[in-house]
Amino acid sequence: QVQLVESGGGLVQAGGSLRLSCLASRRTVRGYGLAWFRQAPGKEREFVAGINWKGDTATADSVKGRFSISRDNAKNTVYLQMNNMKPEDTAVYYCAADSRGGFSDMTYWGQGTQVTVSS
Repeated sequence: QVQLVESGGGLVQAGGSLRLSCLASRRTVRGYGLAWFRQAPGKEREFVAGINWKGDTATADSVKGRFSISRDNAKNTVYLQMNNMKPEDTAVYYCAADSRGGFSDMTYWGQGTQVTVSS
């Protein structure tokens, strides 16, 4: 099984930037799809951004133009670069992996990291 551990969360002022990292261990995720989700208090978990095994990316409309996802297969890591952050970005952010290479089945999940954006 793949283990995923997020890092880089914290408190940031509106308009600032933050980069989240998710390190995979136990297996290589070179052929996996990887994605970021988030969940705000009282709301359901939502898709933020994803990258498939080929490197194709997709982002939610709410973060398009502000967030970007990337991967470093040599480091077995996926990143979420967050720029021009807004208070509504406050949430617990989770990374996930799809062993089939896309987003049809996010089999593995990290524990989440808190991101708080102050006004």
